[in-house]
Order: sequence, then C-alpha cells, then structure tokens
Amino acid sequence: MFRRIIYRTTAVAVAVLATVASSAPAYAAEPQILAAYPLPVIIGNITTWIVGLLVGVATLFLTIGGLRRLAAGGDPTEIEKSNSAFKNALIGYALAVLAPILLAVVQGWIGG
Repeated sequence: MFRRIIYRTTAVAVAVLATVASSAPAYAAEPQILAAYPLPVIIGNITTWIVGLLVGVATLFLTIGGLRRLAAGGDPTEIEKSNSAFKNALIGYALAVLAPILLAVVQGWIGG
C-alpha cells in the first residue's frame, strides 16, 4: 500500500518535471490594431448571423413538429400542435430567405 503511494507520487512528479522541463518560453504577440469596418461589411456580417440563427431555429421547429407528428398516435391536439410547429418552421425559413433583402433595404435607408 505504502509502496503504491510512493510509486504514484513519483510517477506524477516525473510527469510534472518532464512537462516543465520541456516547455518553451512564451513570447508576446504583436498587438493588433482594431479597425472599424465599413457599414456594408457590418451589415453583411449581421445578415449572415441573422440568417444562420433563423435557419437554426426553423430547423428546430421542423424537428419538433416532426417528432410531435410521430408521437401523436392519432391524437388531434398533438397533430394540431405539430401543424403549428410546421407553420412556425415555414415562417422561420421565409424570414431567413427575406432577411438579406430586408437588411439591404435598411442599408439603403441609412446610406450604406
């Protein structure tokens, strides 16, 4: 028992020593100068994020609707809930398709 403790302690100490001995010094990186992006680039990034989020949420609603439909077992209320989830998924996909158009209109209004 005592030998096992000594053996494990020695093994951990050797592993720590090997890690410390083989480490290299860290050098600081050059500082990055943060520059403001032009408005069209910012709106393009926002468009990408919004479309990604809308597609993700719409896919979640589509999955929930499909699982509800599979688990409904002929129950009319569950089928109605699955239809509602399918409708929400369709709205989400429609918004994802229209998001770039709507943001282009907003960009035109603010002069980008």
